[in-house]
Amino acid sequence: MKDLPLLSCLFVCGIAGFTTLDHPVEPGRIHKVIETLHHRGPDHRGVFESPLVALANARLKIIDLAQGNQPMHATHPRTGETVTIVYNGEVYNHLELRRELETLGHTFETHSDTEVILHGFLEWDAGVFPRLRGMFAVALWNHQRKRLVLARDRMGIKPLYLFHRGRDLYFGSELKAILYHPEVSRRLDLNGLSYFLSLNYVPAPYTLIEGIEKLLPGELLEWRNGDISRLQWWQLRFDPRPRTLEDAKEELDSLLRASIREHLISDVPLGVWASGGIDSSTVLHYAAQEVPRLKTFSISFRGHGHDESQYFRQVAAHYGADHNEFDLNPEENLLDTIAEISHYSDEPSADAGALPVWYLSQMTRRHVTVALSGEGADELFGGYLTYRADQLYPLARRFPVPLRKLGLQLLKLWPVSDDKISLEYKAKRFLSGSLLPAPAAHLYWNGAFDEQTKRTLYAASCYPAPADLMRTLPTEAYSCGDVNRFLWLDQRYYLADDILYKCDRMSMAHSLEVRPPFLDNRLVEFAASLPESLKITPGGTLKHILRELMRGKLPEVVLTRRKEGFDIPAHRWFRGPLRPLMEETLSPAAVRATGLFNPEAVERVKRAHLARRANFGYQLWGLTTLFLWMKRWKVETAASA
Repeated sequence: MKDLPLLSCLFVCGIAGFTTLDHPVEPGRIHKVIETLHHRGPDHRGVFESPLVALANARLKIIDLAQGNQPMHATHPRTGETVTIVYNGEVYNHLELRRELETLGHTFETHSDTEVILHGFLEWDAGVFPRLRGMFAVALWNHQRKRLVLARDRMGIKPLYLFHRGRDLYFGSELKAILYHPEVSRRLDLNGLSYFLSLNYVPAPYTLIEGIEKLLPGELLEWRNGDISRLQWWQLRFDPRPRTLEDAKEELDSLLRASIREHLISDVPLGVWASGGIDSSTVLHYAAQEVPRLKTFSISFRGHGHDESQYFRQVAAHYGADHNEFDLNPEENLLDTIAEISHYSDEPSADAGALPVWYLSQMTRRHVTVALSGEGADELFGGYLTYRADQLYPLARRFPVPLRKLGLQLLKLWPVSDDKISLEYKAKRFLSGSLLPAPAAHLYWNGAFDEQTKRTLYAASCYPAPADLMRTLPTEAYSCGDVNRFLWLDQRYYLADDILYKCDRMSMAHSLEVRPPFLDNRLVEFAASLPESLKITPGGTLKHILRELMRGKLPEVVLTRRKEGFDIPAHRWFRGPLRPLMEETLSPAAVRATGLFNPEAVERVKRAHLARRANFGYQLWGLTTLFLWMKRWKVETAASA
């Protein structure tokens, strides 16, 4: 390995805690709470208890294995104030921050990035967070001021859940750390459910449990004597400015090289997730320049049209990687795995990609403790077909609505395909979306049920009207260009609450740390500064700048191949190996028992899919995982409350 800068005591783990101003709890409860996150940190668990607050950490050791256990305490060298920290994440620039803090009189007992955040908070208070480069969820308790501060990284790579009870606050890396408390009810949140059925994920701050919410990416919460205040310490901003392709490529090359170099630092075995697509292959390209014979990990679907093995094998061979792969087929013990996913997901993982990510994480953990992934590149540079659909949307809208509706009726004569995302599926989805306003169409193309179908699914008294996600964006999102507006939306919600959520839960279920180098804040801010034409060309080339940068570096087939979503063939499997699970889980009796849904409407969706009148595989995956999750966590619905 080439010489890499030393980083010490990086953590992937889980944190939890609560205050007891109004509601004292039995001594030692925090020990039991942190046990719910054992899978996130099997190497060490530590707690701090005081009359007013309890904090805990479960640690998975990555670097400097002998130091850095938490909770950790430090005192300001001049004011004498003491702060305690629990922290989940990695800060890559902690050495330079350490040197700056040492000049200000701070002394350190460990080599950990945890201690740097701790002293940085003592010195700069909340001003420490913009200085941090990395991924984190953190809780800091000031003993003298009786003040608790929670913060989350810019892009929401690391999760943090919250629950308010009177003047008290509960928090944890996963829902299960909050649901452990018997005083926390488990009523289903109807607003969260509405988003889930529309989007296949639940956007922050919502969750599927009433009263529990997610801290937003880049958000800070302060609790002091029962009073709570919140602010965004970082907000995504798009500021496109003119630049040439060559200048932009040069800057992107430098940023990728620096980010991936930092993300490779580890004292435990490390590898790369490789799909054979441009994003993961780019990560592998730069990583292979730093580390010889990297291990790569991939999922194949042998014998199916969406199998990507020819691509990732070619890339692995190109870089001389020690390649490992797992073939996911219907003969796997899928039902047991899906049951496990309902436990570790916290919220139901309606993204069908959760299943292959589960098996990928399981295989990877047998060989390494850390894996680099390509998450984020699609949202930064415009890699989804939905962005191409957004480009074509104005053209479709030129045709009168009656003509488009007629076209949609004619398309229904097109036989339904078993393929994951066939031309038939895309054509029908696109034309349906063209009948919606532009923001709704963008979400619908990558979502689940349309509003009309969703209304029929609900029992008469249960239908909520969700807010418009576009209205939650800053006003400047409407003046930075059409492509950037939707990239902004997806970075804000889809990336954090679907892609990163799925990756975090499935990997941490196997005590595996996954690092996304594309989400280094310098890369995020660089991408937001690019003109739209360098992301998606007027002719519809996706991730234009990344393709041009990697031309001549990656095998040409990687640059020209069709993009495949990393998920199961849901349409086919719900007509085959997953049909018994669907029939049992979504039986009329089970649906009726919730008091939420109309059994006849759910049955119509199932029968339309099985009879090949429509493809509802992804919607059925969402409903099935929702019902399994409600049963696993004893979630109260309209009928059970």
